[in-house]
Amino acid sequence: MPRVGVRELKNQATGIIRNVRENRAEYVVTYRGRPVAVLLPVDEEWLTRRAIKAATPGKDVWAELEALRQEIGKSWQSEKTAVELVSEQRR
Repeated sequence: MPRVGVRELKNQATGIIRNVRENRAEYVVTYRGRPVAVLLPVDEEWLTRRAIKAATPGKDVWAELEALRQEIGKSWQSEKTAVELVSEQRR
């Protein structure tokens, strides 16, 4: 996969994007010689799959939220629930 620096990308954006669109080329974008991004061709199907994946939290997210809930519950000092406290703040 060819590398392109950010300055080169800025100066040759039209040609690089055309190459991605027409030839399905892929580029590693670098900043000061270090990779920072990947430029890939996409289509509507890819965008749809990506959106669905982003909108669907994985199992690790739920496990992390559960661990956080337990941690907060251990040190909860109020007799009221969080929902009750938030409701009072909104009044």
